Amino acid sequence: MAKLLVVDDEVGIRELLSEILEDEGHDVLTAEDAGQARKLIEENPLDLILLDIWMPDTDGVTLLRELSSQHLIHCPVIMMSGHATIDTAVEATKFGAFDFLEKPISMQRLLSSVSNALAQDAETQSEPSEAKAVIYGHNGNELATIPFTLELRDARDSFEKLYLQSVLEEESYSMSKVAARTGLERTHLYRKLKQLEITL
Repeated sequence: MAKLLVVDDEVGIRELLSEILEDEGHDVLTAEDAGQARKLIEENPLDLILLDIWMPDTDGVTLLRELSSQHLIHCPVIMMSGHATIDTAVEATKFGAFDFLEKPISMQRLLSSVSNALAQDAETQSEPSEAKAVIYGHNGNELATIPFTLELRDARDSFEKLYLQSVLEEESYSMSKVAARTGLERTHLYRKLKQLEITL
């Protein structure tokens, strides 16, 4: 079951869409203007938003643009309008709208668009993020990331290079101190620096 938000200033449309979507097993919230919509979006984890373009306080495209810029949209948005131009639809997609439904909305078109939006969102969320090791310095700053897609030898070389560069800087490039701290003999240390192409 998905949690949906229907935003439309016409009570009849809100009720009709809610009824259809609830019959499909969804949990539906409604808002009659941008102010109500903003509050519900901030307070609820939503799976989909159906957003009317022409509303009395703030139009849907402006609201979408505002919410996108504030990183408050975490789900697909389907725009709806009875008299929007192609330019309006294009502008809405520019700010992340998934689809555009023209009123009067047919039940088949509505359900198809909602189903596609929810399916794509689920697919996006299920994509595995790339596994990687993050290397941090002493002061907590991120020095580099080493992706686990590298071969072991390359990953080890990347780590050793970062490690040795960091120790060299901390020990002011004193080779005796670096050798003592890393546990490497000086000849081995010089060989390792040359192999990793670390210039002194």
